[in-house]
Amino acid sequence: MYKIGVIGEKDAVLGFIALGFSVFAVENSAQAADTLKKLAEDRFAVIYITEQTAAGIEQEIDKYRDSRFPAVIPIPGIQGSMGIGMKGIKKCVEKAVGADILFRD
Repeated sequence: MYKIGVIGEKDAVLGFIALGFSVFAVENSAQAADTLKKLAEDRFAVIYITEQTAAGIEQEIDKYRDSRFPAVIPIPGIQGSMGIGMKGIKKCVEKAVGADILFRD
């Protein structure tokens, strides 16, 4: 059976325990990258990662962008949104459609 995990700063991820998600509090980018790799190998289908944590390990996240599992999804942390999640959506839409149809900058 597939699982759902959440990686990020302790204050930002502890609330996800109430939803039944597996929570992994990390303190630095190296720890976050190692945790992401372990979760990907351990049959996690969805991995939510706070944007603040994702900003430090973008290359590791990109390794999973074209694979079926896991889906690595950036979410806002307690500091608010950094726009990383929206940038990812924009890239995917541009790739699928061939043009920027969502955001007219």
